[in-house]
Amino acid sequence: MIPRYTRPEMGRLWEPANRFQKWLEVEIAVCEAWAEIGEIPKSALKNIKKKAKFNISRIEEIEKTVKHDVIAFLTSVGESVGQDAKYIHKGLTSYDIVDTALSLLMKESADIIIEDIEKLKEVLKNQALKYKNVPCIGRSHGVHAEPMTFGLKFALWYEDTKRSLKRMQTAKQIISVGKISGAVGTFSNLPPIIEETVCRKLGLQPENISTQIIQRDRHAEYLNTLALIASNIEKIAIEIRHLQRTEVLEAEEPFSVGQKGSSAMPHKRNPIGCENLSGLARIVRAYCLAGMENIALWHERDISHSSVERIIIPDSIILVDYMLHRLIDILDGLIIYPEKMLQNMEKSYGLFNSQRVMLNLIEKGLSREKAYELVQQKAMESWGRGINFKELLIKDKKISQYLSTEEIEEIFDLKYYLRNINYIFNRVFNEKE
Repeated sequence: MIPRYTRPEMGRLWEPANRFQKWLEVEIAVCEAWAEIGEIPKSALKNIKKKAKFNISRIEEIEKTVKHDVIAFLTSVGESVGQDAKYIHKGLTSYDIVDTALSLLMKESADIIIEDIEKLKEVLKNQALKYKNVPCIGRSHGVHAEPMTFGLKFALWYEDTKRSLKRMQTAKQIISVGKISGAVGTFSNLPPIIEETVCRKLGLQPENISTQIIQRDRHAEYLNTLALIASNIEKIAIEIRHLQRTEVLEAEEPFSVGQKGSSAMPHKRNPIGCENLSGLARIVRAYCLAGMENIALWHERDISHSSVERIIIPDSIILVDYMLHRLIDILDGLIIYPEKMLQNMEKSYGLFNSQRVMLNLIEKGLSREKAYELVQQKAMESWGRGINFKELLIKDKKISQYLSTEEIEEIFDLKYYLRNINYIFNRVFNEKE
């Protein structure tokens, strides 16, 4: 079943009917190439192009007996063509057709995913600009670190997505190759001009050297790219899941009218979309590993990769398409709580200013070790007693020897932490892409 967030064209692309149609397109392109060098009568080519078709039910019926999907396909096509079917598949091996057609499918899929990524970039940029100056606490190890802005999260994800786009464009190029070179890639029963002509017609590059197959490191790189995209999606999803926790609640997935979060607890609004994305990322990464395992085959080819690819390639592509669209919906409708961000910032009693206090003490002449020790003592007291950090510093006689009340007040100015936000945004969004 195709997930509902998947674009219809992606689902149709990987249906059996389209796979067989791509096989037929490759077979006809080969016939055209043969005809161009006078090895197939023009009348036969015309008949093949006019009559060639397949019947999926018939293919399935034949395959039960022959146990070979390409032979079953060719038999079905041959029944529609008649006597001129003898020219179809001339000099070829099955994977001349299967691999070249698979490249076409993966190339077209890449175009769709590239379009998805462009849409994700647009949403991320809009949200980054919208929340560019909304302050929130930055966290490391899940613990309050120093202030930042919420827009920086989106800007970071935008930068990640730019790399995903470049990787997908590269993966498309890597997989855009065809192979029409015969049983072990030696062109023993057809001249190389056939491969060159067919690939040109189909918008592919001829594989410089092949065995019976296009080498599987190409497919593995494509799957690796999908796994990296899925992992970056999960990176965003995990952040949103954390931000939606009751104790944090700085952001929340959109929750539609009539939606229910729990069968037992009516109050629940769970981050199910992001949890779904985290789970699916695991599948895509696992499929990537299977793709790596497919690289090493016996001699010029064995069939151990074939059964794997029938699952991992369409599933990975369809899942990533689904994940991108679901993430776009979540981010576009994300509910943001700026007031809660400010409230959360206060929960650490101003302790996020500790580094600034230490650096100012160092500027006053203290060693780094002594300044660190003084600030840490007050920081631990603040945290342990639940007292405002700034008040403790102002009252401390050791600290006041070096920093006046006015200086401490200035140190605690939130604007200090946000003064380079424009600089970061200009680097992310104003460069030539």
